[in-house]
Amino acid sequence: MNENSEGQSMQFPAPLQKAILIKRYKRFLADVQLPSGAVVVAHCANSGSMSGCDTPGSTVWLSANTNPKAKLDWRWEMVDVDGYLVGINTSHPNRLAEDAIRDGTITELQGYASLRREVKYGQNSRIDILLEGAPDKEHDLCYVEVKNVTLKAGDEARFPDAVTSRGAKHLVELMDMVAAGHRAAMLFLVQRADCTLFRPAADIDPHYAETLSRASAAGVEILCYSCDLSPDEIAVKGTLPIALEPA
Repeated sequence: MNENSEGQSMQFPAPLQKAILIKRYKRFLADVQLPSGAVVVAHCANSGSMSGCDTPGSTVWLSANTNPKAKLDWRWEMVDVDGYLVGINTSHPNRLAEDAIRDGTITELQGYASLRREVKYGQNSRIDILLEGAPDKEHDLCYVEVKNVTLKAGDEARFPDAVTSRGAKHLVELMDMVAAGHRAAMLFLVQRADCTLFRPAADIDPHYAETLSRASAAGVEILCYSCDLSPDEIAVKGTLPIALEPA
């Protein structure tokens, strides 16, 4: 990259606030109890089912919302699941992926001169990350889609946690980029450190799992990295093995 690296971790402006989850509702809202006993509403930036991550009574971690125009004072960032922190905020993975590419943590995506985010492509879509200017001019562009993973089954990270026709559409568009002569990668970012393998959740969305296998066979690179989390920061850690066949 031509740009300077900012390091592989995403640091929060201030340490996160510990709280207890009362309930999550309407997907994007959660009632939580602060240590003072006050009950507040926190924004939940996650449209998935959050299976295993939204159990009432769980310890959660919040960031203060400093935007004066925001309707809520708190954002739900993490939840403690069996002694491990899990990052549920889906607005972070793209930034985490960008930083980890820039600093060399994601080794498979090195060697490009520039990186842009949210670039229009495909059928009225935006690619999460577009890498440009590779030494290999035959594959000068690399299209990278990023997905946040929170679901765990046994010791395996799984995606998706709900049926996602949009996710399958993204895979088809990555296949189209490969067919057009470009490089494409599907990057799963597991915001938890207690998994030893990644596998598509075929029991939840068999169509997505089948499309992921087709994308891999068509030349889309399937990558998976896990994260270390603390109330101070999130850091991309290293690769997880990938199994595309059903469990």
